[in-house]
Amino acid sequence: MKRLGYGLAAVVFIIDQLVKYWIVAIVRLPERGFIDVLPVFRLTYVENIGVSMGLLMANSELARWGLVAVTAGIAGGVAVWILRERQRADIIALGLVLGGALGNIVDRIRFGYVIDFLHFFWGEHNFWVFNVADAAISLGVVMLLLRALKSPTA
Repeated sequence: MKRLGYGLAAVVFIIDQLVKYWIVAIVRLPERGFIDVLPVFRLTYVENIGVSMGLLMANSELARWGLVAVTAGIAGGVAVWILRERQRADIIALGLVLGGALGNIVDRIRFGYVIDFLHFFWGEHNFWVFNVADAAISLGVVMLLLRALKSPTA
């Protein structure tokens, strides 16, 4: 079962990094700023120096590397959790979280920020700009929460 979790993490990581490469090098979104795709969706280039949704900004080198260390520690904890987990659904959720975390950690190490580009909006209401890694982390966390809420208490 651990192969499922680690394999899924690897797939998420590779897809995240390939899509970010495509956005930066092929589409050249940093130069363009944004590209309207649908009436409610555009590709918008953002260099996110914070954590999820721009929280906890890492405005210095010390903060950047501190954030790398904390997120790497969390990713390590998730990797160990995968080793110990027996429930298939939880292993899938943890694989999503681990793969997404690794994708964002690599960005932060390479660039000093995480590349975000998926931007949904509705009229004047803008939602956070995010990436494939963020989506995988969010989906994994929601899956874990839903499973925890529906499992019987001891």
